[in-house]
Amino acid sequence: MYPRLTRTLLAALCLCGLGACSSMPSASDSLYQQLGGKAGISKTVTMFLYQVVDDDRINHYFAGVNADRLQKRLTNQFCQLSGGPCHYGGDNMHKVHAGMHLTDADFNALVEDLILAMEKRRVPISAQNRLLGKLAPMHAQIVGK
Repeated sequence: MYPRLTRTLLAALCLCGLGACSSMPSASDSLYQQLGGKAGISKTVTMFLYQVVDDDRINHYFAGVNADRLQKRLTNQFCQLSGGPCHYGGDNMHKVHAGMHLTDADFNALVEDLILAMEKRRVPISAQNRLLGKLAPMHAQIVGK
């Protein structure tokens, strides 16, 4: 049904499980650099948020959210997760999503929107998979809370 999504999610899950066994990339091969540094991550997050706003499956969850604040927090979160010099100072994912009762379908829609934003920014698939692998463990902190 979604071959690209399936491929990417499977790769992300594999990366998540095998991350401890693989060697660390060199500085020039860092995920942070592959994502374009903080400026590239910020552009990707902005595109991602535009995708979410246009996504009728999940955009209602973002009604009333301060978009500038969310953009800055997600940029810092992705930057930190990718090995960049940023610090995510927001709440943990469990607290942020408490009482929302999000489903796997909601989570998957968000992932699809992130993938579309990364594709539009021409982020290499290997970098997409590595970032998704860093984000995948958050599923348990978000879905059903």
